[in-house]
Amino acid sequence: MILYAQTPWRRTRQVIGDLLVTGWVVLWVGVGREVHDVVGRLAAPGRTLEDAGSSLSESMASAGDAVARVPVVGDEVRAPFTAAGGAADSIALAGIEVQQGVGRLALLLGLLVAAVPILLVGAAWLRSRVRFVSRARAARRILDSAADLDLFALRALATQPVRELARVSDDPADAWRRRDPDVLRGLAELELHALGLRAPAGSAPS
Repeated sequence: MILYAQTPWRRTRQVIGDLLVTGWVVLWVGVGREVHDVVGRLAAPGRTLEDAGSSLSESMASAGDAVARVPVVGDEVRAPFTAAGGAADSIALAGIEVQQGVGRLALLLGLLVAAVPILLVGAAWLRSRVRFVSRARAARRILDSAADLDLFALRALATQPVRELARVSDDPADAWRRRDPDVLRGLAELELHALGLRAPAGSAPS
């Protein structure tokens, strides 16, 4: 499989593109983590509620245990403290739920902020790379199975800009019909260069 072009300029562009995409991914992963951390700070009130509720619940339990030791009326006096401890537990539970909710929100926002730009750029990059690999592999297969470059010369006449064809010959179509070997190879090399490939040494038009 040909992952990178054989021509230096095209290969350099591909490597730079890969590095830029990698940097883009790293950048937005960092931004996503920062968003996650910033939103996560909203959980602070939840932690305060949890701590306050837990502390109050423990205090009420301790006070209830203390008054429960009072003879005769101990159990009756303990009931309000037990009820207050239950209310404090509810406050602590509410604090935990706030923290869990903020945690889920922070995770969701962090993923969205990072994923959207990464997917947009990554999809375009992947499409370009897959297209290159597919075209280069097909061209390589043709080059490996044929000793001539006629197909690529013909394709160059059909697809390459006129100004590029003029650099090969003043009348490339006529030269192709006359089977001019130099022009045919020049046309083939022009098309292969556009694909990021080099003509194999020794290959010649038939």
